[in-house]
Amino acid sequence: MRKIAKIALCFTLFASLSYASEQFAMSDADRAMYEELLENNPADMMLASGGNLLEELGGDAAVAKFLGVKEDALAAYLAGFPRYLEKFGRVVSIDQMLQGLMHESGKKPYVLKSKEMFNLSSYVKSLANEQPINIDINANEHMKKAYAFGKEVFDTKRGARGLSCYSCHNPSVVGTILRTQPLPDISAKGNASAATWPAYRMTKSDLATLQNRFQGCMENALLAVIPLGSPEMTALEVYFTHEAKGATMALPGLKR
Repeated sequence: MRKIAKIALCFTLFASLSYASEQFAMSDADRAMYEELLENNPADMMLASGGNLLEELGGDAAVAKFLGVKEDALAAYLAGFPRYLEKFGRVVSIDQMLQGLMHESGKKPYVLKSKEMFNLSSYVKSLANEQPINIDINANEHMKKAYAFGKEVFDTKRGARGLSCYSCHNPSVVGTILRTQPLPDISAKGNASAATWPAYRMTKSDLATLQNRFQGCMENALLAVIPLGSPEMTALEVYFTHEAKGATMALPGLKR
């Protein structure tokens, strides 16, 4: 089994020296816990559970066969998700791909919001650890449209407060503290955030996927929550992932 990365390479509490230490509104106890979890990320056990679930489906070889790639090329291929798959006729994320694999294997697919799917999809995505994100939005018209749609979702203001993803994640507010965390500019080229989700969230004491985190942001901003796996959510993941293209995959991440 491949090594699960222990340290998140992203804009988390202590990952960027560009933020002054006084900006972190954390207790000493929280700081100590964070440091400890960097060495012993609870999500490692959850991904290990996902590895067991994958073995029931045939392991890495089954995923490679389903995707039509050689097993030794699987890690690099997974680092390019979300991607367009002919079998689906649309752009899909890793969890949706796994639903297809389960269906083809004669097994009832896990629902996207289930613990089993979070663990399974997180493990499979972690197979790309140490690979650079290589999503290709110019691979075909489907990917081009998904990226454009994702940017539209990111920029569009919604709800009574008229907020968008961009409202809290743009250069003019980078470093501002919101709910004890410095706001990262996730639209900045080279941002590594997408390379470290799924991640363990200290505030939730649980594993969260990237789309799941998007939903949390929407709830906090009092926006209508976009469903997991919807065209809007998948497109948003395409956009967000492309902004981190080239960053090295390091899962599971650790977030406040």
